[in-house]
Amino acid sequence: MYKALYRKYRPMTFDDVVSQPHITTTLRNQLINGKTAHAYLFTGSRGTGKTTCARILAKALNCLHPVDGNPCLECEICRDADENALADIIEIDAASNNGVDDVRDLRDGAVYTAERCKYKVYIIDEVHMLSKEAFNALLKIMEEPPPHVKFILATTEIHKVLPTILSRCQRYDFRRILPQDITERLMYVAGQENINLDRDAAELIAKTADGGMRDALSLLDQCIAFSENVTLDIVSGAAGIAGREPVFDILEAIADRDAARAMGVIDKLYGMSKDMQKLCEELIAQFRNVMMAKAVPENAELLVCMPSEIQRIKALADRLSQDEIMGILDTLQRSNERIARVSAKRVEMEMCLLKLCNSRQTAESGAANAELLAKIDMLEKRLAAQPVQPVQQAAYAPVQRPDPKPRYAPKQQNEAADVSKLKPEDFTEETRWQDILEKFAEICPSVSGALNGSRAVKGGGYMLIYTESSFFMNLLRNKENAEKLKEAIRIVTGESYVIKAKCTAPQNGGGSDKLQSVLDKARENNIPVE
Repeated sequence: MYKALYRKYRPMTFDDVVSQPHITTTLRNQLINGKTAHAYLFTGSRGTGKTTCARILAKALNCLHPVDGNPCLECEICRDADENALADIIEIDAASNNGVDDVRDLRDGAVYTAERCKYKVYIIDEVHMLSKEAFNALLKIMEEPPPHVKFILATTEIHKVLPTILSRCQRYDFRRILPQDITERLMYVAGQENINLDRDAAELIAKTADGGMRDALSLLDQCIAFSENVTLDIVSGAAGIAGREPVFDILEAIADRDAARAMGVIDKLYGMSKDMQKLCEELIAQFRNVMMAKAVPENAELLVCMPSEIQRIKALADRLSQDEIMGILDTLQRSNERIARVSAKRVEMEMCLLKLCNSRQTAESGAANAELLAKIDMLEKRLAAQPVQPVQQAAYAPVQRPDPKPRYAPKQQNEAADVSKLKPEDFTEETRWQDILEKFAEICPSVSGALNGSRAVKGGGYMLIYTESSFFMNLLRNKENAEKLKEAIRIVTGESYVIKAKCTAPQNGGGSDKLQSVLDKARENNIPVE
């Protein structure tokens, strides 16, 4: 029976794993020194070797004759493990076994010792698919498992794994496989299968795979089914991508502001049933290379492209300004978001290219952005050259609002001066006193009547109230009444004052001597009297 290439050429030892030396070296050293953890968590994008390394680690833990941290592949344990006939290595797909009952079954089975191996190893793939209840059921046994149990978890979405699980595992992050490593692996597989694979075609497969070895081998498998001589055109057709020449034709048409040429390429690709969304993604990827070539021309390793494309990318970078490139990328990104949601994908792609080929939009928008940035820079320099002026305190006028209880911008007040040190000329008449009394009547009608016939002066952070009502003097001693009066003053004037009150009514039984003494005392305190 035919076996897919990605299964047939799956690495069997740590030495065969591609582009993950930071992980394979650590695991081998742990196995050699006998210091393996009880739980591992492998995370990374698809096709980077997570499940493969989990299986190799499970075999190496139980191998009867390990070789430098690798499984020997010859003992009965290794052979049965490769044939999935070993009951002590249990692989669980969390996507279809994600309930709490499934985890309880796992937990119940973990208490029993291994049948043939040293360790019972549980490999839980796509562990992020477990429900919250299942995660909670897994917590205790993962924290303190029996000595004969090991857990290896694998996931592509680490952010969905509970922190309580993460803290119980040794975490290993798998990197995307480098395009050159994928290319070399493809050439090796093609040689083993007696397939004629052009290096340009292998490089295009590696680029399309986006760091996933499984994707690359699956695409090679698809190309082999079409022809045993795998060329660049065959890969482009199998992957449904536009290919190098049509993409660069569009890039150059954008640079030349040649809308007719761009529309002709789109018409040709659409007639060949090319995916418009993939075309948009290819254009984004290549313009990203143009952006890198423009920004950091000395670092060619930042370009994600085939070596033969580098010169054409640099030529495009020389023809466009950085602002133009950024504007083009922004337009392509927004079009790529929309193209996934619309049914007329060709129309969306054509609209996007017409915008990009409009010289006024690309060139002038870039110039406008540069001009705006220059103006901002000039203003910043002028502001920096100006001396800092102290901010003066100013009362705010009432803010007009439809709210029946309008609010006022707060005014920061200095602490009031000592009223005994103020002179009569420091006080001025409060001209809005009647407005204050009306507002006070709204807020506190039961007390406001005691202020009939009163007047007020202000100065030095104080407001002095003169009233003939001795009853008000008693009412003002109540803190709540005083706060309501302050609120009325703040609403009308926008300012806060310390309130003082004086009763101007003549006192009974004191005679003229008594009155004179009161007046003398008032003058001593610099209180104006009539």
